[in-house]
Amino acid sequence: MRTFPSRHAKRRRPHVAGGSPVWLFDLDNTLHHASYAIFPAINKAMTQYIIDTLQVDRAEANRLRTGYTQRYGATLLGLARHHPIDPHHFLKVVHDFPDLRSMLRSERGLARLIAGLPGRKIVLTNAPEAYARDVLVELGIERLFERVIAIEHMRDRRGWRAKPDASMLRRAMRDAQVPLADAILVEDTRSHLKNYRRLGIRTVWIVGHLPSQARVEGLPGRLPGTGRPHYVDRRIRSLKSLGSGNRPVRPKGRQTCNRITSMTKP
Repeated sequence: MRTFPSRHAKRRRPHVAGGSPVWLFDLDNTLHHASYAIFPAINKAMTQYIIDTLQVDRAEANRLRTGYTQRYGATLLGLARHHPIDPHHFLKVVHDFPDLRSMLRSERGLARLIAGLPGRKIVLTNAPEAYARDVLVELGIERLFERVIAIEHMRDRRGWRAKPDASMLRRAMRDAQVPLADAILVEDTRSHLKNYRRLGIRTVWIVGHLPSQARVEGLPGRLPGTGRPHYVDRRIRSLKSLGSGNRPVRPKGRQTCNRITSMTKP
C-alpha cells in the first residue's frame, strides 16, 4: 500500500467550532464505492490469510470470515478472540493495495459536498487507520475531517472492539468531546445504525453504493435500499442529499424525528 508519512506527520487538525451537528461518516460504501473493487479484494485477501494462517480449506475460511463478521461486526474480532493471529499483521496484509487510486470510485464533487455540510466531521470506520487515511488522501478529502477513529482506536483493556459496539462508541465520543445528541451517523450498514439509534444518535442510511442484487444481513427476499426502518432517520442514495432539506422525516415506531433541517442546525 502506498503511504504518505510526511503528509500524515505534518497534518494539522482543522479548527472547528463547538456545538452540533457532528457528522460521523463511515468510510467504505459511504464516502466511496467500496463494492466496486475494494471489498472484493479485501474479502479475497482475508480468505487467503485465514487459509494460510489457520491451515484450513477455502470453504472453511469463507465460513469463518463471514461468520465472524456477522457475529462480532468484523472478521478481525473473531480471529483475535478464537485463533492465535497477529491482528496488526492481519490488518496490514488484507488492506495492502499498491494501486489504490485505480480501485476507488466516489461521487462527483465529493470534497465540495463534505465541505458544504455545517459542523464537525469525523470518520468512524472498522478499517485500519493507514488504509482509511490513504483512501481519504486519494479522494482529496482528508483535510475536511478533524480525526479518523479507526479499529485500532476502538480497543480497550478487554481487547479489540468495532462497530456496532455501544460502549466503544460512548468512549470514542467522550474522547472526541461529542455529545451523543449532537452526532449524526452516516452509514451503509443497517445493524450499526440500529444499535446506535438506541443511544440517541441520529441516523442516515446511505444505499447508493450497496450491491444492487446482494442480500443483506440475513433477510431473505429483502434487497438493500428497500424501505426505511424505524431506526433510520433518513434514507439517501447519495451524499449530495445531505445538503438538501426541507422534506419532513416521517417518524416510525416510537422514535420521534424532527424535520430534516434539524439534522443540520444546532
